[in-house]
Amino acid sequence: MIKENLSKIKNSLPEHVTLVAVSKTKPVADLQEAYDAGQRVFGENKIQEMVDKYDALPKDIKWQMIGHLQSNKVKYMAHFVDLIHGVDKFSTLKEIDKQAKKHDRVIACLLQAKIAKEETKFGLSFEDIAAILSSSELVALENIRIVGFMGMATFTDNTAQLNEEFSALKNFFDTQKLKSDTENCHLEILSMGMSGDYPLAIENGSTMIRVGSAIFGSRNYN
Repeated sequence: MIKENLSKIKNSLPEHVTLVAVSKTKPVADLQEAYDAGQRVFGENKIQEMVDKYDALPKDIKWQMIGHLQSNKVKYMAHFVDLIHGVDKFSTLKEIDKQAKKHDRVIACLLQAKIAKEETKFGLSFEDIAAILSSSELVALENIRIVGFMGMATFTDNTAQLNEEFSALKNFFDTQKLKSDTENCHLEILSMGMSGDYPLAIENGSTMIRVGSAIFGSRNYN
């Protein structure tokens, strides 16, 4: 079933859109099945779970941290993580830079924008993101690279609201892309859309979607 689900989704995607298979809470066997079907990009939201899976699975997998990130946990994944989605504090960028330097790596990061109307969602305001990107402090971070933005829309069936949230982030992304192109900031990725809303997100300019249940089935809560 996983293979069939992956094939169905991939066949519907434009070439420029990257599919992140959200494998949080799923057993290694399910990830291996997706890997055998050709999937190489996986997203996890708990660092220890991602570390365990990294140790158990093939090393050509690109692991992405998609959950809310605590700075004190960065050190556990700095040696292998490919992309970190949920950066919502400058202090977190500094910690990622510090830990990446220890491994002689440059870690790609997405700044998380708060676009949902729900209070529970994390994220930076557009004003805060613009301030970070124009900060002289950012230039000093040589072991991180900001490669785009991530946004989580409101959990709703209201298409008009979703379109409004996605398009707002796309417009902001386009504006900042023209302004921000430095050694450690080159905006290429706009990560928007999950299992329930990714077609709309793609219509609004998303270049990366995070899909879990549509690939692996309902999530296992633990």
